[in-house]
Amino acid sequence: MPSANKTVSDMITARYDSMTRAEKQLANSLLDNYPVSGLGSITTVAEAAKVSTPTVVRMVQKLGFKGFTEFQGRLHNELEETISNPITKHERMAPNAPGAHILNRFADAVMNNMRQSLGSLDPAEFDAAAKLIGDRKRAIYLAGGRITGAIAEYFFTHLQVIRPGITRISTNSASWPHYVLNMSRGDVLILFDIRRYESQLEVLARVAAEQGAEIVLFTDSWGSPITKHARHTFRLDIEAPSAWDSSVVTLFVVEALIESIQASHWEKTRERMSMLEGLFEATPLFRKAHNKE
Repeated sequence: MPSANKTVSDMITARYDSMTRAEKQLANSLLDNYPVSGLGSITTVAEAAKVSTPTVVRMVQKLGFKGFTEFQGRLHNELEETISNPITKHERMAPNAPGAHILNRFADAVMNNMRQSLGSLDPAEFDAAAKLIGDRKRAIYLAGGRITGAIAEYFFTHLQVIRPGITRISTNSASWPHYVLNMSRGDVLILFDIRRYESQLEVLARVAAEQGAEIVLFTDSWGSPITKHARHTFRLDIEAPSAWDSSVVTLFVVEALIESIQASHWEKTRERMSMLEGLFEATPLFRKAHNKE
């Protein structure tokens, strides 16, 4: 059976170039509404892709599964993981929780997430995303979900210092068409979307992509539906011994991007930082040191 660390979509993508024409047709059909598109009967899956049932059997075996039943079982597990709410997640986790202190259990989980994420993160993809976000000819827009919106806000605050043309999209989805209206072809939309994926974010991604925006997506190891619209995708591990998912690795990658972008444009960033410090001096925002007589 294939590695538990890889999703079925990972396996399909990895083997796509070596597939036959019919198998690629099936692969595209499966990825179009993943993972739901693979949960019907083998006949239904074949008919949806306009291929034969033997083609379905051959492809799932190429992916490493013994047969369609095992393939579909993996999809069911993935779907269960992505739709689990905090209560379900906690109740599933708690009976198997080891006796070690929560600090140690969290540290182990976070370090494992970091190892897994860095092992699958392509440095070239990272560099390309940093270059795209750092391009001052492009306007940058950021949005996140109910929880990940806080990381979008954090990224926004730092990017504002580094370069102009940064917009934090309102949490009110009714106002999103106004932001998309201002997007020009080649502008960048940075989105954060993890499991229990938010349907409104997918709509935003789709209409922005249709407008010509380039999408940079931060998601989990299972992959938000927004993946199909994204130019660059960071699929990061988020598991934690908690009812909530961990944002540690996502924040780590965001902070690494911040440093990469500002280092590549340091002179301009330094000028902006100096101007900003002057503005801070003119306000009571920060506590000032006083000389003692």
